[in-house]
Amino acid sequence: MTHASTTELADLSGLARDFFTKEVAPRHEEFAAAGEPDRALYRRAGDLGLLLMSISEEFGGGGATFAHEAVLFREQAYAGDLSMQLGVHAGIVPHYLNAYASPEQKLRWLPKLAAGEWIGAIAMTEPGTGSDLQAISTRAVRVGDEYVISGAKTFISNGATCDLIIIAAKTDPQQGAAGLSLFAAEVGDDTPGFQRGRKLKKIGQKGQDTTELFFDDLRVPAENLLGGVEGRGFVQLMQQLPQERLIVGVAALGAVEAAYDHTLAYVKERQVFGKPLFALQNTRFELAEIVTVIDVMRTFVEDAIQRHVRGELDVKRAAQVKLWCSDQQTQIVDRCLQLHGGYGYMEEYPISRLFVDSRISRIYAGANEVMKDLIARHL
Repeated sequence: MTHASTTELADLSGLARDFFTKEVAPRHEEFAAAGEPDRALYRRAGDLGLLLMSISEEFGGGGATFAHEAVLFREQAYAGDLSMQLGVHAGIVPHYLNAYASPEQKLRWLPKLAAGEWIGAIAMTEPGTGSDLQAISTRAVRVGDEYVISGAKTFISNGATCDLIIIAAKTDPQQGAAGLSLFAAEVGDDTPGFQRGRKLKKIGQKGQDTTELFFDDLRVPAENLLGGVEGRGFVQLMQQLPQERLIVGVAALGAVEAAYDHTLAYVKERQVFGKPLFALQNTRFELAEIVTVIDVMRTFVEDAIQRHVRGELDVKRAAQVKLWCSDQQTQIVDRCLQLHGGYGYMEEYPISRLFVDSRISRIYAGANEVMKDLIARHL
């Protein structure tokens, strides 16, 4: 299954929408209170074939393309509950392993992620470094046939639930970007040298576990150095970040489509001055502008998906998609909330959750200011 037919993607869209709207979104308050989702939902997603769809069937994946993965991320955003961090679990972590792990490691790790038996995370950000990956201070020192890792990470999605984590660490602190390496570590609550910190309290995405992580002489086998050679980490990150940024653009599209649909339904039933809110010129003009931006975003995102499937999505275009789509996401959701009036500020209305959940999109996967700098470098 290499080329995606429209019918195939539509069927997948229906399957994913049913999963998120019936099995995940109704439990939003439960997950927000716990600060993490129910692990069983990862198993359920694995049973449905929704995880690792673009990874080879040899390693437990679906053998399809990123176009299939994009359906998952879009439908999750549309359903309005982001407690499961599937962008990281299915869209980011497996692709580092697929690109840089050995065949034996792929057979060990990827099927577990595909089944939802394990949850994946990636630890780049540190308390003192956000988008500046060259400034990472976590150390990995070779001792015999192991690496000993020490340092701290923060804002780690899936940090409280992960079983497999990719760690960015310095193997040569004197080398700047050239001294960075990536390691895969199998972790549990009782792993020596590994400690999960507190679940961080966020203004949005409250059901998604984001934590601090601490490494105090965490020992990993030397073969868990991804790519097998020290100093390749920065290049590996640069190779994988375009897909991560495209995922942000895809999710932004799902969010604005949901915001528009909720708002259109609301203004047609809400009565103001004796007639539907939709009858007022301002409402109609706002929605006309919004739906036009969404149509442009959809075209832009779908073009980027096709470029990526063909192996042609470059750093500049990925940064443009992330920058523009996340900017539009926050603006459109804000305009849709305004059309709800006071009810838009009430948590029982989906638009309120879309509003707080969307704000992070301009920050993660590289802040939008960094995206502008990346685009400018290619001018």
